[in-house]
Amino acid sequence: MRTILLVLTLALATTGFTQQPFPTLEGETASGGPMSLPLTNAKGFTLVGIAYSQRAQPMLEEWYEPAYLRFIAKHGLFAGEYDVDLFFVPLFIGLNKATYEPSLKKFRKSASPEIVDHVMFSKAELDPLKASLGMTSKDIPYFFVLDQQGRIVHRTQGAFTEEKLEAIEDMLMK
Repeated sequence: MRTILLVLTLALATTGFTQQPFPTLEGETASGGPMSLPLTNAKGFTLVGIAYSQRAQPMLEEWYEPAYLRFIAKHGLFAGEYDVDLFFVPLFIGLNKATYEPSLKKFRKSASPEIVDHVMFSKAELDPLKASLGMTSKDIPYFFVLDQQGRIVHRTQGAFTEEKLEAIEDMLMK
């Protein structure tokens, strides 16, 4: 009986933020154009990665290449079977807002051209995002898979692992 309760509790904990609408997140692309998530014209799924501290930023960056290769460049066995838009969002909050412009300029100069179109810089208010998305730890990035209507259908967090990437891909194949 305890095992059943534990399994149900874990299932509810991991799905507690699924099927809810992703809140509107405003920002700008590295080229300076305005952008808003979730996309209103999504062709399929949208994968959004968010980090809101300098400590979480390197973990977000670990996802850039493998996620780009799998979901945009379509490297992988089933990569051509789904459509996905991919966006990484460094969120500048509090005192870090002062580093927004220098970080954006540095990114424009140093980022690989393939990744540039998939990064959105934002100075959105953190508290509403934390509350609606359950982003409780500032030390890790959070990843959300959105359906065409902007609802969260899968989420994960933390450092990149091949298992997390495969779990996202499995979700996209359903």
